[in-house]
Amino acid sequence: MIRSVIFDLDGTLLDSIADIGGAMNDALEARGKPTHPIAAYLNFVGEGVEQLARRAAPEGEDLKTLVDEYRARYAQRMEQHTRPYEGVPQMLDALLGRGLKLAVLSNKRDDFTVELVKRQLGRWPFAGVRGERVGVPRKPDPTAALELAKQLGHPPEEVAFVGDTPIDVKTAIAARMLPVAVTWGFRGADELTRAGARHLVKHPSELLGVL
Repeated sequence: MIRSVIFDLDGTLLDSIADIGGAMNDALEARGKPTHPIAAYLNFVGEGVEQLARRAAPEGEDLKTLVDEYRARYAQRMEQHTRPYEGVPQMLDALLGRGLKLAVLSNKRDDFTVELVKRQLGRWPFAGVRGERVGVPRKPDPTAALELAKQLGHPPEEVAFVGDTPIDVKTAIAARMLPVAVTWGFRGADELTRAGARHLVKHPSELLGVL
């Protein structure tokens, strides 16, 4: 029986790609580098800001400086377009109504993660909200997911991990949690199935039935 759910943030709860891509394009443009269509960022994100910068930058770019520039730009605009996906508020209400505990685990920097959840999803009582932190390996390493399961008070086998990328699926499998992938986010169904997703969810309204 599933008693808790850990959610990824970007591409799962929040439609944030326009602000992520926009901030990186701003950073690239400020350095006189080529920018990308926002849709390209769907395949750039998911593995932390260093990988995002590496995929977005031209060869030979100073990635540390670009990351710093991106973070400054993102802090200024992280809610310009970002909103919960349609159906997410009702989904969270339904899960809480059934007595499930909820948490968030993102590869976005911890302070950005906490602040976005507070601003965009603040009316729901998440038991834990964590992003990338110094000294804790990022997803797909299961360390942070297992820490959250302990905080939720349930063994991993009673926790579903819900995300939109293969990184999230691999995290769930490594943590021995139920891997549930959503197809409204940043990656497609075939890629998520190949990664090992046990269930695919096409709309937030379907998640409670799956669990």
